[in-house]
Amino acid sequence: MTATAGSVTNAGPARTVQAKQSLGARITEKLSGGLVRVFLVLVGLFWLVPTIGLLLASLRSPQDMSASGWWTVFTKPSQFTFDSYQKLLENSDITTSLWNTVLITVPATVLVVVVGSLAGYAFAWMEFPGRDWWFLGVVSLLVVPVQVALIPIAELFGKIGLFGTIFGVILFHTGFGLPFAVFLLRNFFAEIPRELLEAARLDGAGELRLFARVVMPLGGPAIASLGIFQFLWVWNDMLVALVFTKSGTQPITVALQTQVRQFGNNVDVLAPGAFISMVIPLAVFFAFQRQFVSGVMAGAVK
Repeated sequence: MTATAGSVTNAGPARTVQAKQSLGARITEKLSGGLVRVFLVLVGLFWLVPTIGLLLASLRSPQDMSASGWWTVFTKPSQFTFDSYQKLLENSDITTSLWNTVLITVPATVLVVVVGSLAGYAFAWMEFPGRDWWFLGVVSLLVVPVQVALIPIAELFGKIGLFGTIFGVILFHTGFGLPFAVFLLRNFFAEIPRELLEAARLDGAGELRLFARVVMPLGGPAIASLGIFQFLWVWNDMLVALVFTKSGTQPITVALQTQVRQFGNNVDVLAPGAFISMVIPLAVFFAFQRQFVSGVMAGAVK
């Protein structure tokens, strides 16, 4: 009889707590399931609408685009055609600028990742005079706006013969990408357990071997995140390209802007060109999204 009374007594507070649960908490519990996922899927689809619209527009003729919106292809599939992409491939300005974009973006990304990784490891685990002051100097460069350096660097490149060249644009993007790269990777590398590095040194590993065999594999997520950031920034850049490039070295962003200014009605070239310019960085991001998320979450986990 006593045990039964005790059970009733203990059940009473539990029911009281459940009864006192706020309405907001109960709504949150119900919404934390499938409804939130459906909402997020709808948000993602809504975010993709401009990309889908641009793709469908690039697959229509100029006459159809001037007559109706891109959404009419769902009722008239016969509008689909690849003539615009054929004209794009025949446009030497667009194809050359697309190749120039690759020549600018890939080296600028690789240089920032390689140099930033080496510098980040040096600032994290190597002892040398003034290391902390040097690191503070590098971090302080993060506050320098790109717009402030455009004219001085353009004058410098003009004096040494780099103005208007692809190599000059690569140097500019590399220089302004390195402070963030060093800051990000140094903080990530500093979280690597010291015991792991000391064990590798006891096994006879030098600094370069230690960096290549231990630090680089462990820092893969952060390096991938940095590479994605740098690739997207350089690929989509227009300001630096407008200042530092000339005809023949312009990337796709400047070439498309020039096409709009010169031939305002050539949407049959602009639509596929803009779609290709946008879909390539999207493909790179989705290809490395798992590493990107791991790199972003690594700092929070540690």
